[in-house]
Amino acid sequence: MYESVNELKKIMEDEVKEKKKANPQKWAGFIESTVVNFFDEHKIEKLAIEDGNGNKAKLARTKDNGIKIEYSSTVLM
Repeated sequence: MYESVNELKKIMEDEVKEKKKANPQKWAGFIESTVVNFFDEHKIEKLAIEDGNGNKAKLARTKDNGIKIEYSSTVLM
């Protein structure tokens, strides 16, 4: 489990580095692709993450092995 958390932290750190490039990935896209793939690959039951900028997400596995996703994002102008 500890290794999985470290792997997710590394993914998020890499994501911050990627944001500085020309084509940043939006929060919803990150959750629906990278995080869902991580969640499914590691057979996680529940996961809650936030990026420190007000963006939050919760993922939970349903009884029929689906994935329920709730996320919110904050935009500063």
